[in-house]
Amino acid sequence: MAEKPIWQWSASELADRVANRDVSAEAAVTATVVRMREVNGHLNAVVDDLGDEAIGRARGLDAELKGSGPVGPLHGVPVTIKINVDQKGKSTSNGVKAFNDIVAPADAPFVKNLTDAGAVVIGRTNTPEFSFRATTTNELHGRTFNPWNDWASSGGSSGGASTAVMSGMGPIAHGNDIGGSLRFPSAATGAVTVKPGLGRTPAWNPSQSAERGLLAQLMSVQGVICREVRDVRLAMRSAIAYDPNDPWQAPVPFDGPALEKPVRVGFTKNTYQFDVHPAIVQALETARDCLADAGYEVVEVETPDISEIGETGYRALMGEVSVLMLDDIRRHGSSEINRMFDEYFELFPPFEEEELLRQMARRSFFIRQWNLLLEHYPIVLTPFLPSPTYSWNRDAEGKDGIMEVLGCGIWSFAMNYMGLPAGIVSPRMHEGLPVAVQIVGRRFREDLILDALEAVETRVGVMAQKLFERDTL
Repeated sequence: MAEKPIWQWSASELADRVANRDVSAEAAVTATVVRMREVNGHLNAVVDDLGDEAIGRARGLDAELKGSGPVGPLHGVPVTIKINVDQKGKSTSNGVKAFNDIVAPADAPFVKNLTDAGAVVIGRTNTPEFSFRATTTNELHGRTFNPWNDWASSGGSSGGASTAVMSGMGPIAHGNDIGGSLRFPSAATGAVTVKPGLGRTPAWNPSQSAERGLLAQLMSVQGVICREVRDVRLAMRSAIAYDPNDPWQAPVPFDGPALEKPVRVGFTKNTYQFDVHPAIVQALETARDCLADAGYEVVEVETPDISEIGETGYRALMGEVSVLMLDDIRRHGSSEINRMFDEYFELFPPFEEEELLRQMARRSFFIRQWNLLLEHYPIVLTPFLPSPTYSWNRDAEGKDGIMEVLGCGIWSFAMNYMGLPAGIVSPRMHEGLPVAVQIVGRRFREDLILDALEAVETRVGVMAQKLFERDTL
């Protein structure tokens, strides 16, 4: 059987073969840039093509390899960066026309960590306006398409990242997540990710003119989206390098101590007030069976009330947004995003003043309850959304659309509000699209989540291979 093309190789395979000089970094990056330019015209995932300078950097890495060996574990691996973080000399537009002239004076720490490890940035990926939608489209760059079909959303806000990865534009894509922006796109496209917990990865933009709000600091994290779980692990080990510009980051080793076997997994199908689609139940049961087959002890549990945690977290964040972001949204946002924020505020009334402080204080109660659960069950298998992938513009179709896409995302928001890590994998398909589940874990134990994600992936296969086999991009 013919060897698969280089642009389909995993980051792990690429890094090994470049380090062993089986293939040059220039050849690996060039093949991926060619693929990007073949398919991006339709998909619109990468909105700033850096292919030419990437090939030049790859040549330099090849010279360094000959002289002193690999610069790091990602030597020669092509990656993409989302347009809402700083990359020196590039626009940090955040999907907003008025911000397109903001040029980064230096790399954000996450970008620096990846490139210091040898990664090569081939392009910058699309995001919705202000990175505040569950689908990816904006007036500046247009819509990013899901590689499975044109009807479905690519997810948001890291929809450009997920589409880029799944269509072969590099095996690692940077993204970030304040309410689900790594996980919504991964669920929509069949990619894999782990939303890091609070303090795990560094976050700071050298171009910023003001500090982020406290909840944004506590809820938003930087991460990666990949085709394979092993690549998430590979990238994260480099991405967590400590940077003092982030006051929340803790220099904790990525791999924690081994747990006594069998590792216990809490399992729930509870979607609370939202009706669950049969395809979600099937995906959860498939993931449960995969974990049991891998030697985990899976126990059905009742978790602390995610509906209350998710709604409280979203309303608290809306309270902060209404004070610290709304002026910019009103001044620079499109009429569509402004209408959607009006609907957000009606559906999730922002906590204000004394009530906002009281609800933020209650956050520690929620975390305590989950910490106690995670003492007994180090990982918990949960729904992500109660229904499979949504249509690309559903969240802009009035309040019903927002509730169908975002309002039901309580399992997503809750993990951000509590600062807990959570991963996504898709064990099944429904009507030609992936169906995802979520795996939650203890703080600073993303490694345990990745172990569980990999146990599922090993048994159901890599979703991207199904996409590549169709060969319709």
